[in-house]
Amino acid sequence: MKITVFTPTYNRGYIIEKLYISLQQQTYTDFEWLVIDDGSADHTEELFNRWQSENNPFTIRYYKIENGGKHRAINKGTELAKGELFFIVDSDDYLVDDALGTIIKWEKNLQNKESFCGISGNRGKSRSEFIGTTFEGDYMDATSLERNKYNITGDKAEVFYTNILKKYKFDEIEGEKFITEATVWDRMANDGYKIRWFNKTIYICNYLEDGLTQNIAEVFSKNPKGTAVYIKQQIKFYNCNLRGRLSYYHLYYNFVKKDTGLAQGAKYLKINICTLLTAIILFQCKNLLMNNK
Repeated sequence: MKITVFTPTYNRGYIIEKLYISLQQQTYTDFEWLVIDDGSADHTEELFNRWQSENNPFTIRYYKIENGGKHRAINKGTELAKGELFFIVDSDDYLVDDALGTIIKWEKNLQNKESFCGISGNRGKSRSEFIGTTFEGDYMDATSLERNKYNITGDKAEVFYTNILKKYKFDEIEGEKFITEATVWDRMANDGYKIRWFNKTIYICNYLEDGLTQNIAEVFSKNPKGTAVYIKQQIKFYNCNLRGRLSYYHLYYNFVKKDTGLAQGAKYLKINICTLLTAIILFQCKNLLMNNK
């Protein structure tokens, strides 16, 4: 099987049918739909019991697990996937009808595949627009850590080689249910794996009021250990100087201060509390000076 379309879902019974219909309309059909239900309390399970009995050109595999967060669902999904390619499509989003066919076309044209961890198209609010910014031309080969360098910003529609993604598991921190996906994407990039970014919108997304994206500040705050893992990794991978490190420490504390004290925050970052306090004061003074200009 060429592609596993992977969907982690939680209480999305009211909207996930839109994704199901978009999969039924795909021009390319050599794929499976692997769904990890992260402990939904709505009618999601009933929907999948019905859909699995319907006549579709693709297989639906549905598993319900105890609620543990999207990153744990992805870890489990990579172990269960049968596809060569692993495409994460959230339950409140959907695909254009030639999305999977477009993925196959671009992946087929890759040379030196061992240097790539995957390919990626654009996400958009419609087929005619995309989220964030992009480069000129049809495609660009670059790592996730080089995205800003090539003007590739905003959420994209990454598709990874399953065998590579299986080697890069998300940290599963006891008591926390979130860690940003960038931690894993950037680890692959730091090891030299590139992505072929192509300029076509294949993934349509809507940021719901109760979704992760709309509530990212609160999510970071409630998961301070996972957020610290990401911040420390950014500092390491971008080889930050003192100013850069202090900027990241200040950013971290802005994320978590609602639920985490100074001493605990410094502990999670593995730095001295005086260093964290210095970062906060310096950037507060900078902001104060700028506001008074």
